[in-house]
Amino acid sequence: MAGNITIRPALPQEMPQVLGFIRELAVYERLEQEVLASEADLSAALFGPRPYAEVVFACRDDVPVGFALFFHSFSTFRGKPGIYLEDLFVRPEARGHGVGKRLLAWLAAAALERGCARLEWAVLDWNEPALGFYRSLGAVAQDEWTTWRLTDAALQRLARG
Repeated sequence: MAGNITIRPALPQEMPQVLGFIRELAVYERLEQEVLASEADLSAALFGPRPYAEVVFACRDDVPVGFALFFHSFSTFRGKPGIYLEDLFVRPEARGHGVGKRLLAWLAAAALERGCARLEWAVLDWNEPALGFYRSLGAVAQDEWTTWRLTDAALQRLARG
């Protein structure tokens, strides 16, 4: 099946498909209650005056079976941009056929074409299938780093000083 997989950018009219993949990923990650994004939010973020992220679909026979949402980061130590992979999801029926690897290979090639020094992402610590897959590609966990996050009321409080 991997030979029949094509990777292409999402189009503005495909926001229902993008949001559908995000919701499927959230269910898989047991985080469906966290999805607050709307199609309008995604459309503005992906195709508005200042795009903040990009989406590509992995398609089999022109039908999306997986997606990746990513954006540029920056490494001050390297003095170069990077690509941060926010979401990667392959539908269960398409797993085990090289779809995820094709998406990551596309992102790796895009990173090199764009002069990026690295490709990074986070994975839930209980997701053993993903952890094993990423290790098989040569990815290395950055265990010495802990991700911190401000959202909602805490973000607003800090912004107000």
